[in-house]
Amino acid sequence: MKPAILACAAALMAVAGSGVVGGRGHLAPAIAVVSPVAAQEARGPIYYQDPDGRPIYSIEPKKTSDGRDFKGVPASADISFDDDAVAKPAAPMAVPSAELKIKFYRNPMGLADTSPVPKKDSMGMDYIPVYEGDDSDDGSVKLSPGKIQRTGVKSERAAPRIIRTTIRAPGTIQLDERRVSVISMRSESWVQKVANVTTGTKVGKGQPLMEIYSSAVSAAAAEYIATINSKTTGGSSSYGRGSRQRLMNLDVPEAAIVAMEKSGSVPIAIEWSAPRDGIVLERNAIEGMRAQPGDVLFRVADTSVVWAIADVAERDLGALSVGQPVVVRARSYPGREFVGKVSVVYPQVNRETRTARVRIELPNPDAVLLPDMYVDAVIDTGSAQPVLAVPESAILDTGSRQAVFVEKGHGRFEPREVKLGHRGSGYVEIREGVSEGEPVVVSANFLIDAESNLKAALKGFSDAGAER
Repeated sequence: MKPAILACAAALMAVAGSGVVGGRGHLAPAIAVVSPVAAQEARGPIYYQDPDGRPIYSIEPKKTSDGRDFKGVPASADISFDDDAVAKPAAPMAVPSAELKIKFYRNPMGLADTSPVPKKDSMGMDYIPVYEGDDSDDGSVKLSPGKIQRTGVKSERAAPRIIRTTIRAPGTIQLDERRVSVISMRSESWVQKVANVTTGTKVGKGQPLMEIYSSAVSAAAAEYIATINSKTTGGSSSYGRGSRQRLMNLDVPEAAIVAMEKSGSVPIAIEWSAPRDGIVLERNAIEGMRAQPGDVLFRVADTSVVWAIADVAERDLGALSVGQPVVVRARSYPGREFVGKVSVVYPQVNRETRTARVRIELPNPDAVLLPDMYVDAVIDTGSAQPVLAVPESAILDTGSRQAVFVEKGHGRFEPREVKLGHRGSGYVEIREGVSEGEPVVVSANFLIDAESNLKAALKGFSDAGAER
């Protein structure tokens, strides 16, 4: 027999031999009072640990390579680790008082199996007693210090933070449709002469583009000149103002009308000029051609301000608002940034891509941003004011609700349902459920959640057993 067993047997015999009933010399049976912890240790260890404290364990008795026995660890003990990763016994657990009663015994491996009486599992491990008060109904979960260290549970306090979210979206450059002008005739005309202007040429407002002959324009011009030259009616008559309005209705340039007023004569061909500063996008005018009303002869666009049409994901639309600053990077100019602002969020979502178009106004003074050029838009969203936030890893999302575990001290963790707000920079806004300064679990919270679900299942088994 081992020395420890011999010593235990000798102690029991000594206690038994000291009992004498009525002085007759008969041995009275000795009754030994054993504490719950001692009773657990008497039933044997629940696992075995390396004798040097290394994190090596075994369910069955085992020896080291040099022949030493692994150290048995009873159910009343737990293991924690210090900063040097050396195993050492955790602080002794509080021994339940004699008044606490054992409600049931749970499976030592965490399975949803309980027993009203002491029991062993298929591996020979003792079921762990659950005392009254250990399964409180406040919804909290209690973990031993050793389990907290082994699972890597970490907490961080909820605190005000500035949450910034960056939305990235691809897009293309488009012309500002308000800055495009079309030159066409409002009456049957002939192109007499075309200036040295081609597609892509930069033109200024008032620059001559072509000379046009139109019988309708010539007739209106002759009537107007005759009116202003008449000594009887004078230039201030209503008839004269009507003649001038007729020329304007035929879209005759203001400069051509003024020139006729100064010269007092009607030219054979009327000079047509550019209506704005810009670039010639389209030239259809050819010398000698016949132009019907509505035919587009020139199209001129002002490119000093352009649009970037970006496709933003549907999930990001709630963070957008008109006037937000945007940084646009053109793939043709790496390293260069163009700063604009959101002007319009189009009220339609593409059903295939689940994106919506966002219009961004961009200054383009040097005309390097060209129509249909690919760009990448970066939109910085969020509020400049700090809001109560916790790390995103603290959130347990079930789809229908979100929750966190709040550390209550002494190994207890309370689940809290929360209402979330904006996300960004690894944090999420907490609008309801947690107060400032409360520590929330940010690491291994899913293990605590599993422990909570196990606790609820065990409680359900115990309640069902009590009803039977």
